[in-house]
Amino acid sequence: MRGAPLSRRDRIRAQLADLKMPGALESLDEILSGIDAGAVTAAEAIERVLGAQIALRNARRLEAAMRSSRLPAVKTLADFDFAFQPSLKREQIESLHELGFVERKENVVFLGPPGVGKSHLAISLAIAAAESGRRVYYGSLGELIRSLEDAQAAGKLVPRLKTLTYPSLLVVDEIGYLPISRTGAMLFFQLMSRRYERASTVLTSNKSFEEWGEIFGDEVMAAALIDRLLHHCHIVNVRGNSYRMRHHAGFARSAEPEGPRGLRPDSLGVRTEDQSL
Repeated sequence: MRGAPLSRRDRIRAQLADLKMPGALESLDEILSGIDAGAVTAAEAIERVLGAQIALRNARRLEAAMRSSRLPAVKTLADFDFAFQPSLKREQIESLHELGFVERKENVVFLGPPGVGKSHLAISLAIAAAESGRRVYYGSLGELIRSLEDAQAAGKLVPRLKTLTYPSLLVVDEIGYLPISRTGAMLFFQLMSRRYERASTVLTSNKSFEEWGEIFGDEVMAAALIDRLLHHCHIVNVRGNSYRMRHHAGFARSAEPEGPRGLRPDSLGVRTEDQSL
């Protein structure tokens, strides 16, 4: 004797389970209830079911990326306060978050004084890339160089360079905050040379390009590094008050500090094609 046939609702549940769509399955009852109440159209229901599945997929991708990429926090574009940094053009930043630059293997450099949101924007680009299924990796310049120096000391430099070349998006944070050894600078140059036109790198610095020779301890090496970075690059100068000081009484009345001067790349003999922002 056969059992009672499944209702349409149960058949949809079974189909979503068979398709391995747990996000859609979890949202189904609420969406169908909206249809029954006349509050949700059929087209809206389809959109919501698919949207629930996409949201779960992106959340899982982000969770995996947070484990493997060493991202320090979840900082998204939606959390960024553009009103506090009027020097930025919102449409340009939003365009970067569409990740066309990653597809084209271009770079992004955020320049500005400490605390103005450079790291937030760099991490938000990494979050967007991770949610799209791309592999990302984050590190401060000091952390990346230490990992390369340790790998070199252990005779594993080549595998380490390959590991850091592979991610679709590498974030190099805090260039200019700590001194770098000449050996460390040479190792970082090797990494950037490997990634050149193979994958995208997002960098943040509180120093202008003309000061990078001092940071890396070698003007010629710094010029060669900048040459590779700025070929197919988006430069974003962030000028404004510090986010970390914005809640202090009276701070809004203080003078706005100048960001680092964005040195014209052609003064260093570097190529300037495909630059924007």
